[in-house]
Amino acid sequence: MDLTTVTYELSDHVATVTLNRPDAMNSFNQAMLDDFARIWATARTDDDVHVVVLRAAGDRAFCTGVDVKEGIDRHPNVWTQDDPGEHLSPKANQVWKPLVCAVHGMAAGGAFYWINEADIVICSEDATFFDPHVSYGMTSALEPIGLARRIPLGEVLRWALIGLDERISAQTALRVGLVSEVVPREELWEHADRLARIIAAKPPAAIQGTVRAIWESLDSTRTQALRTGLSYTQLGNPIGTAQVERSSLQRPKPTIR
Repeated sequence: MDLTTVTYELSDHVATVTLNRPDAMNSFNQAMLDDFARIWATARTDDDVHVVVLRAAGDRAFCTGVDVKEGIDRHPNVWTQDDPGEHLSPKANQVWKPLVCAVHGMAAGGAFYWINEADIVICSEDATFFDPHVSYGMTSALEPIGLARRIPLGEVLRWALIGLDERISAQTALRVGLVSEVVPREELWEHADRLARIIAAKPPAAIQGTVRAIWESLDSTRTQALRTGLSYTQLGNPIGTAQVERSSLQRPKPTIR
């Protein structure tokens, strides 16, 4: 891949993607949209990729949304315009390989295209989360709609309506379930990589089937989701059996979180 705004490394079935526009606080421009279209197409079809880790370069920000100086390409006909999430979001691109998101510094607005669709989100102690849209007189819709499937509705509304006048801290993000863990900044990347490698070592068909079953259930009623879930277990387990022989499975002692 010929990438200009991010770096991509593949090692031991873990694809590490690093947002690499620190001078622009890793905001996304059209080039980054194009880069992620290539990344998700590769992640989806390359069976050597089992897990994706997303992180960001620089000290100040994970991502502050769209680059307001450069902007992105928008069709002049409003009914023909695309949502940037169609390029940035893994689930919108039918990628069922887990995404581990490692957030530090500021995460604002469009950064939630990734955070909302990550399977595991961890952050450093300096992370803050906010939505600037309404402060600039813009309707906030896409990001909070996605976020409402992760955290309580009241927290989503407060986040979206107060805008730039309040930021969610790392500890509040942990309390409301936006992130699953807060770690020191110097340990963030290493810990994200460790989690990814634990997942990557497991049978990939079972992992991808699990991700798809859970995410697609969000668009169904409980009864429909449970009925469809049986089909996922049958598809994910060849001829209805587990992929690993339990008696031969050597497991490390689990950690306590």
